[in-house]
Amino acid sequence: MAPIGSALAQEQKGSGNTVRPEVGKPIQAALDLLKSKRGKEALARVHEADAVPNKTPYEAYLVERVRAQAAAAAGDTAAAAHAFEATAASSAVSGGERLQFLAAAAGQYYLAKNYGKVVELGARYFKDGGSDKSTRAIYIQALYLSNDFARSASETLADVHAEEAAGRAPTEVQLQLLTDSYQKQKDQKGYANALEKLLAYYPKRDYWLNAVYGVAGRAGISDRLALDLARLKLATGTMQTTDEYMEAAQLSLQVGYPAEAKTFIDQGYAAGRLGTGPEAERHQRLRDLAAKSLAEDKKTLGQDDAQVAASKDAAALLNAGFNYVLNGSSNKGLEMMEQGMRRGGLKRPDDERLHLGYAYHVAGQKQKAIQVLKTVQGSDGTASLARLWIIHLGRGS
Repeated sequence: MAPIGSALAQEQKGSGNTVRPEVGKPIQAALDLLKSKRGKEALARVHEADAVPNKTPYEAYLVERVRAQAAAAAGDTAAAAHAFEATAASSAVSGGERLQFLAAAAGQYYLAKNYGKVVELGARYFKDGGSDKSTRAIYIQALYLSNDFARSASETLADVHAEEAAGRAPTEVQLQLLTDSYQKQKDQKGYANALEKLLAYYPKRDYWLNAVYGVAGRAGISDRLALDLARLKLATGTMQTTDEYMEAAQLSLQVGYPAEAKTFIDQGYAAGRLGTGPEAERHQRLRDLAAKSLAEDKKTLGQDDAQVAASKDAAALLNAGFNYVLNGSSNKGLEMMEQGMRRGGLKRPDDERLHLGYAYHVAGQKQKAIQVLKTVQGSDGTASLARLWIIHLGRGS
């Protein structure tokens, strides 16, 4: 925007626009007061100029332009917004300046919490070719604050895609607004996708909590994925309660993975969730059971390998291989799991792909884990878990 004295200076240089002294003198006085940051006094001098009858269109424009500056300096946001809007509507304003005045009006309306006007002027500003990022930000914020969550989501998503296409990371504020806009609409799919983007760029623990527990509470997720969910919680540091550690360990024991049960229990003790309080003895009993089961498992590990390999049961081969990986024999276990996947005929192939990806993670083969997890497509929660694993592993978290 041009300096606040430029309009009057231009007139004084003979631009063809005339300003009578009874208008020009108080306006010049207001400009001088604004240089000293005396907004209220400047506003009073503008009122004096405005009281002059029969003002020409140019004089009216000049009064509104300086009024806008003075009102903004005086903290009267409503008056400043109205004056900037009136200035933008004047025939005396060039196209480029009109955009600047529209942006200024939108900014003042935002400060005045008149979000409907921000949306109205912001839409006009961008339709006419405006591109200021700060104006874009308050425009979208105003959509959200006006409860127009569908438009705030679509506009924010467009900005996020533009940033990504340019090779830049969207800001955390943009992604927060996107997730909030979807959440306000109760759009679970949009919310989940936005939260995954937020995690990918800003992997904070609070976002992980929202994502992991969001999957856990989502309609349609299968109960059989409880152990898979617990694995993700442990890896992302989002396992919070004593019961979660206990249940995860118990589930691992039930499906025949005592090595994994021991991991859950040890982590629970390290986190101070197990081994304390009135249930400490119960925790110790579970720990003893896991240790006993693991000792027995190590004694019998491999005894059924020939029988499993000879059978047509791909799931049995996958389970046996998974147990090898959990017991530290990654090469042998992964080979068996890959063989099981090739054998086919699986009842739930996406479950097994999820387990294979997790096994590669346990084995320290992160890129291979990501490659496998990208093939998980199930709509029952498996793909959601796989995407979160990909984000977690992709960030090196």
